[in-house]
Amino acid sequence: MFGRRPDGRRLKQPDPILALTPYLMPQRVDAQVHSVIRVNCDTLTQYIRQQREKGFDLSYMDLIAAAYVRTISQNPALNRFVMNKQVYARNAIHISLAMIREQGEEIMETTIKPRFSPYDTVYDVHNKFREEIDKNREPEAANNTDRLAGFVMSLPGLATALVWLVRLLDRYGLLPRIVIRLSPFHTGLFIANMASIGMPHVNHHIYNFGTTSLFIGMGSVERNVAVKRDGTAGHERMIPLGLVSDERITSGADYGRAMTAFRSFMNNPASLETPPETVKYDIPPEKMPHPDGRRQRRKENRQRSASET
Repeated sequence: MFGRRPDGRRLKQPDPILALTPYLMPQRVDAQVHSVIRVNCDTLTQYIRQQREKGFDLSYMDLIAAAYVRTISQNPALNRFVMNKQVYARNAIHISLAMIREQGEEIMETTIKPRFSPYDTVYDVHNKFREEIDKNREPEAANNTDRLAGFVMSLPGLATALVWLVRLLDRYGLLPRIVIRLSPFHTGLFIANMASIGMPHVNHHIYNFGTTSLFIGMGSVERNVAVKRDGTAGHERMIPLGLVSDERITSGADYGRAMTAFRSFMNNPASLETPPETVKYDIPPEKMPHPDGRRQRRKENRQRSASET
């Protein structure tokens, strides 16, 4: 309420046209922009092989997520969201990932939502993803998000009433931090690995529920005909990424700059092995609500003060 939420702070939009846009397009479905980014599969495959020889079992999803985290570190405008016609800067970098969990002959789906630091390297991203995936891979595993969904659906009529209440509280910034933490729809980026089930890329909608601003649907490898530098034609393997974004969070120029950076990181994944020299923020972290609440911020401040003395 009054521009304060557990997951961010309202931005003062200097551009009147951008400030007006959420009023013209009040729902996320109104503002969806669809595009496709294709990255060279051979470049990524060669890099992954080199890393596996060094003992790091990286995946395409690790590289996509690491490139996104690094892009946010230099282009914070991409880590915004719109709620109640106001633009907010997030206080953390979250990625929701839809994953498959086999249970006998049935195929179950679940979601994980690790939190990342703008200083994370590709190895940090891999380790955080792997930790969450391993915890949720077992057939009997059920994360807190699954338990919450199961509880909501266990009582007749509760789902409709509860979702209505959650939407209302979320609209005015009153949704409890724990609900935001468990919700996969309150995230900066949602990823679906369509290639894992042999499907082409999709341009998946971004949800009106929650705060998702970007959705990437990674598809199966495509073989395209391309003209090489020597003028001859040949085949190249490309990984298609269906990207759907909320155009209201920033200008087209900012989007273009961020997507250029994202492509650059994907084409040169070795650049993700070290932390960025500097990180840019919409709002300095000390002026943001702590992702884990005031108690954790006070604890970290005490630890910082003790280490300085």
